[in-house]
This record gives sequence, C-alpha cells and structure tokens, in this order.
Amino acid sequence: MAELATIARPYAEALFKASAAQPGADLGSTVAWVDELAAIAADPQIRQLADNPKVASGQLFDVITGVVRSPLSDAARNFLRVLIDNGRLAALPEVAAQFRALVNRQSGSSDAVVHSAFALDGAALADLGGVLEKRFGRKLNLSVQLDESLIGGVRVVVGDEVLDTSVKARLEQMKAALVA
Repeated sequence: MAELATIARPYAEALFKASAAQPGADLGSTVAWVDELAAIAADPQIRQLADNPKVASGQLFDVITGVVRSPLSDAARNFLRVLIDNGRLAALPEVAAQFRALVNRQSGSSDAVVHSAFALDGAALADLGGVLEKRFGRKLNLSVQLDESLIGGVRVVVGDEVLDTSVKARLEQMKAALVA
C-alpha cells in the first residue's frame, strides 16, 4: 500500500491550485475547514465507520457534515465527497498538513507549536510571537498546547527546529552536567 504522504500529495496540490485560483481567494478559510475535516477524519470512530463496508459513502458524508461546527462551502463539500468516494478519507489529515505547508510556502511563513505549562493570554502570545519571529527569521503561525510536565517556560517547535526554554529542559541540562 502506498504511503499516506504519496496518496495525499495530489489532493493537497489540487486543492491548493483550486483555492488559489478563485478570485479573492482566502486560503486561511480553506486551511480552517480542511483542518476541521482532518480532525474529524482522524477520529477513531469515524475511521471505523469509514472502514465498514456496510456504510454507504453518502451515509459517511452525512455523518461528517453533521459533525462539522460551521456550514461547509460547496468547494469543501465537493472535496470531502471526492475523498470519500475514492476511499481516501484516512489520508485527509496528511492532505491537511501538506495543504498547510503549501499555503505557508506561498506566504513565507511557518507553523509553530508553543508547548507551555500554563495557558497564554492573547497579549503574552503576541509578545512571544514577536520574539520568536525574530529568533527564527520568518513569520510564524502560532498554536499553543498545554504541557504540564514542563513546570514552567515554553518549548517551541517550528518544523524540525526546537527551542526549549522550559524548566524541565534546564533541569535535564543540569543533570547531564552533573553526570558527565
């Protein structure tokens, strides 16, 4: 069986071309609905339903569109229908990741995940975003994930780069220095 990345690539590229070609294209809204559909498609119960041969593609489509928080555009509905009809719903999370990468490449930005021990308010996140953009040298799309194991500080992941200023990381550095 082909890897999900290989399966997802043509769908992500086609969605990117179609979305960017529309007049007044808002790729941000497309990213939002693709990410939402990807989260739904990644749910184990939806995966089980999709793998059930007794469930028709129309039924699966109705279940997914019934779970979506906001109404889907015609383009979103058509895209979802194509994935379901071709048996590629399992590839949707990878399609979303590749689509986001294409959008980021066009805008010259990167996705960054900030792992924090505590919730960050809007002002603190904006200040941190400014510092991180200078540090990484590009515009960043920040998302926050709580990680209570950090004790304090933040751990930032941008692609394959990691900036770890957490207390946990400092303690690990001290431990390594004492052992050496």
